[in-house]
Amino acid sequence: MPTLQSAKPTSSRIRALLSRLALSLTAATAVASSGCAGGPSELPDPRRLVVHSGERLLPTKEQMREVDTWLREQMDSIRIDPSFLIMVEADEGPVYPWEGLTINEQADTAEIRVQQTPGARPPYLIYAHFHLMAAQNRLDRWLPEVADGSDFEIERAVLTRVADSWLYNRTILDAYPYGLLDELVYAKHHGYLDAFLLTARPDAFVEARRTWLADNPNGPQEYGAWFRKTFEREPPGLRGNSATR
Repeated sequence: MPTLQSAKPTSSRIRALLSRLALSLTAATAVASSGCAGGPSELPDPRRLVVHSGERLLPTKEQMREVDTWLREQMDSIRIDPSFLIMVEADEGPVYPWEGLTINEQADTAEIRVQQTPGARPPYLIYAHFHLMAAQNRLDRWLPEVADGSDFEIERAVLTRVADSWLYNRTILDAYPYGLLDELVYAKHHGYLDAFLLTARPDAFVEARRTWLADNPNGPQEYGAWFRKTFEREPPGLRGNSATR
């Protein structure tokens, strides 16, 4: 879960970032469907997502329409809701969303670190926003199905949304590849999100990991083999001292 600490509630960079993202989202749906002017707008066809191993992923346009709907609403809230502030700070190296998040004691300001990679910031904003909403007891507005759930259930639901937002950015907005978020997207799509999260953060969700291992005695081996085949490296949590590298 996020670290609680004091955070300075002053930043204008986040507003500029969100304005640029809003323009990108608007451009993505500004392509008119074939027919007469004034007809309904339509998303472009999603691009195919490919990683270095050659593993491919192609979402449907219907899936991306669903993401477009909630993503716009959430980004609007992040931009205009005066009850909280999210500050994005640049990190020199790769960092998973949960590694770089802090929330102040008043639960009205979050700071999240992200490597300076084009297009990678919006999913980190979403991650921070969900955790701020949980800290303010407002998660029922955004994820009602897990608002009263365990820490693991909340984190899994949050990362599902983060993965979908990154898939949208990559296949609709043509964002550059970013390995950490690509891992999350592929793990979610192939049914390995639980394994991904519980391997990367075994000490954060001890009971959930114990239950998962009991239900899936071959789970770690199957997940490890899939991850190495797909990404040609060890999964996070099995890379020595750093879960990121």
